[in-house]
Amino acid sequence: MLTVNGIDVFYGDLQVLWDVSFEVKEKEIVVLVGANGAGKSTTIKTISSLIAPRRGTILFDGTRIDPLPPNRIITHGIVHVPEGRRLFPEMTVEENLIMGSLYGESKKKRYQTMEHVYVLFPRLKERRRQVAGTLSGGEQQMLAVGRGLMSLPRLMMFDEPSLGLAPLLVQDVFNLVKRINDEGVTVLLVEQNVRQTLGLCNRAYVLENGRIVLQGTGAELLENEQVKEAFLGI
Repeated sequence: MLTVNGIDVFYGDLQVLWDVSFEVKEKEIVVLVGANGAGKSTTIKTISSLIAPRRGTILFDGTRIDPLPPNRIITHGIVHVPEGRRLFPEMTVEENLIMGSLYGESKKKRYQTMEHVYVLFPRLKERRRQVAGTLSGGEQQMLAVGRGLMSLPRLMMFDEPSLGLAPLLVQDVFNLVKRINDEGVTVLLVEQNVRQTLGLCNRAYVLENGRIVLQGTGAELLENEQVKEAFLGI
């Protein structure tokens, strides 16, 4: 489904990704693991065309997408739920959801999809007229995910979805990711909670200083001594 081939990415003159290659197969959950600054978020931003690679290619269903602008990436069925949620704080919950359905089929099915989002997140339906900036952190994360679902994604990329949430809400986030995947949406996940993400995913890639240094199934990496020492404190 998604194939990243040897991308080099720079911020100005500073190179942050070196020859990064990986793939995400249809209906998988794939995780990018790494310390802060390893290049995980940069990788997702590059797939979303928020950053252009200097070298390499990105293919989706065999079609090259890295030259496309971000709005065209969405029309291919790729959705990015960014770190920090990035809502429109002065707009209502419902207005934020509508902003996720501006193109093509998602626009035609807007209100049908919105009802599905409200089934997933009854709290959002209760607060649909409330300004997004006044929601709790957990509610804002629900809204960010709901807005992403409004685009009818085939591939949904989550960047640190549990960041800043109370511990009691973190498991809810992972349950939600699993439920979305069970409904047929492919998932690429960046998340600080390494133990839970490796327990959830089909496959994972470990980024270190902008390079992929390990890959395997979640179960394999949970037993890897390097991963245990670097991320699990074992």
